[in-house]
Amino acid sequence: MKADSAEFERIVTEYAPNMYRAALAVTGSEAAAEDAVGEAVLRAWRKLGSLRDITSARAWLTKIAVNCARAQLKRGREISMEELTAEPAAPEQDRSMELRDAVARLAPDRRAVVALYYYEGFSTREIAGMLGVSPGTVKSRLWRAREDLRTLLEG
Repeated sequence: MKADSAEFERIVTEYAPNMYRAALAVTGSEAAAEDAVGEAVLRAWRKLGSLRDITSARAWLTKIAVNCARAQLKRGREISMEELTAEPAAPEQDRSMELRDAVARLAPDRRAVVALYYYEGFSTREIAGMLGVSPGTVKSRLWRAREDLRTLLEG
């Protein structure tokens, strides 16, 4: 089933939070992630005819958002993750804040696979397709990210 303009609006509304989280994981900046999502929606609208099956819309939109976020990094628009951690945390949120801060300090390629795998629930094969790398590379990045997180959280 192909999407029309009403269906496109529905899927973008439904999956915009996923697109944003994926873009944020890549860019490390709320502002850059918002820009990437905006650009991704425009690109998706222009390429709506390439969406062959509406059931794959989530992965399709997320891939476009990831690509837009990666393009922003190449253009030098990466901003510090400090804006994400500026608010003081409640005592019961300290551990989750610590984990979020550690994820934010990962290298962009590792941060992206962690977000897509753990936060968005994509498989390593789906992530590989989104990032244009092999599934083995995704697994390797996940392993290295876990090791980095272990080091950051223990230290």
